[in-house]
Parts: sequence; structure tokens; C-alpha cells
Amino acid sequence: MPGTYKVTELVGTSPVSFAEAAKAGIAEAAKTVRHMDWFEVAGQSGRIKDGKVEEFQVTLKIGFKIER
Repeated sequence: MPGTYKVTELVGTSPVSFAEAAKAGIAEAAKTVRHMDWFEVAGQSGRIKDGKVEEFQVTLKIGFKIER
């Protein structure tokens, strides 16, 4: 569909998994960003505490259509 799109980058986090971190990031962005159309996983990382994975982190690029 024709139009102009903007890309924003954010990091979603979850104690459960990378997939849940991505879903959490998109759900939070949806509270303020309208017309989201697609996302790309730009990176994955995590936090370790006491030798165990404490948190999964996913860097997302989210594309949304600019309103006129």
C-alpha cells in the first residue's frame, strides 16, 4: 500500500523468553504508536544473575505508517 513509513527502535524484555520479550515490547509500543505495520528483530541479548538467565532482551525495529 502506498505511503510513507517511519521506523522506531525499542527493546522489549521478559523473564520468560525472547518471543515473550518481543511481544511485550510490541504491546507496550501499541499504547502510544498508531498504525504499526511490521517489526524486525535487530538483536537479542539478556541479563545473567548468579549464573542464571534473569532476563531476555529483544531489540526491535517497528515500522508504522505516517498519518497525513
